[in-house]
Amino acid sequence: MQNNPLATLNASPMSRFQILAVAICILLNALDGFDVLAISFASPGIAEDWGISRAKLGIILSMELIGMAVGSIYLGGIADRFGRRPTIIGCLIAMTAGMFLAGIAQGMYFLLVVRFLTGLGIGGMLASINAMVAEYANAKFKNFCVMLMAAGYPVGVIIGGSIVSMLLVYFDWRSVFIFGGVITGLALVIVYFLLPESIAYLVEKRPQGALKKINASLRRMNHKEISHLPELEKKVATTGIRRVLQPDLLRVTIMLTVCYFFYIMAFYFFIKWIPKLVVDMSYAASTAGGVLVWANVGGALGAVVIGLMTAKFKLKNLIIAVMIFAGLMLCVFGAGQSDLFWLSLVAACTGFFINAGIVGLYALFTDYFPPAVRASGTGFVIGVGRGGAAFGPIVAGFLFTAGFNLLQVAIVMAISTFLAAITLFLTRNSQSG
Repeated sequence: MQNNPLATLNASPMSRFQILAVAICILLNALDGFDVLAISFASPGIAEDWGISRAKLGIILSMELIGMAVGSIYLGGIADRFGRRPTIIGCLIAMTAGMFLAGIAQGMYFLLVVRFLTGLGIGGMLASINAMVAEYANAKFKNFCVMLMAAGYPVGVIIGGSIVSMLLVYFDWRSVFIFGGVITGLALVIVYFLLPESIAYLVEKRPQGALKKINASLRRMNHKEISHLPELEKKVATTGIRRVLQPDLLRVTIMLTVCYFFYIMAFYFFIKWIPKLVVDMSYAASTAGGVLVWANVGGALGAVVIGLMTAKFKLKNLIIAVMIFAGLMLCVFGAGQSDLFWLSLVAACTGFFINAGIVGLYALFTDYFPPAVRASGTGFVIGVGRGGAAFGPIVAGFLFTAGFNLLQVAIVMAISTFLAAITLFLTRNSQSG
């Protein structure tokens, strides 16, 4: 153990340096949350400024989600090959450029391209920080830290949305992206100076100077340096995406992907369309951002509560129940409310359940895939399943254009949460036999 830094990290208490590394990753996921939903905050102004239909707006709302799907699948592999830190830095550069370019967009097609670019960065970021958190945390707090990282997403929307709501009182929709570009650029500086490479990656891949970098991080954690790199465990013949598509794991991979697809479809319909729907109810664009903030306050609480409840309830059963309640709350939200207070309260309750389901699924993925392919399996499910994230806002846009009212569209999306619950119920954990 003395010469194995990974064993040392797993067995030792969390140092301030490790807590800082996890905190930076939580910050980055919060940034992801804001960057993903920046287009939602800006959508009422874009629709009014450019005079585009709901169907076209649905495509704009989904474009970075398509980029996220591509980034999750392919940039996760880049992070495994070239390192988490350089991938994170590259993703932040893409996100910063995408946000600033969106702020100067003069037409729909240019905006689609730069939102896809932003989505690529966000997708690669999610895959990288998920691995980074798991590899910086010790064994005792690994799952807790991963759930905290996931909870950073709605927190980013809450804080960013509160600021954007004030900006929209004085400026137009372009200010949303300019603000996002500034904070993303600041995050790039923080990562560059404060977040070194994962020790687990350095031990596994052994790039030039690996021993020196490992010892530098160990010193910052108040651990003894190692004299040489530890021996590597014998690798299995097949790893990565090819492994999770082999017969023994194929069924669970497909079932989890279908479940995630259906559920994320409803999740992003709710999150992406809130500002536009609130404006269509004759409320100001600035108040629309406030309703979205309350939805994410509920989402953050849902992530914390489900994390606490997993100590007493079986995770799979808990998620199925949460998915059912999320569908019911979508119907309540679709029925409309008499005033802004009740609208915000219903949005918060809907956000509570729908985000709790997402966070629960992320935790469940780690149980259903064996350690050797846990990152690849999770990345594949999230990346392919994110097709539902792009599909949800687009389908909603076309349904609205076809004459469906809010309740009817909400019922369609609620059905997708029920289908996700049924799929998860039918999914057997191959690891438990």
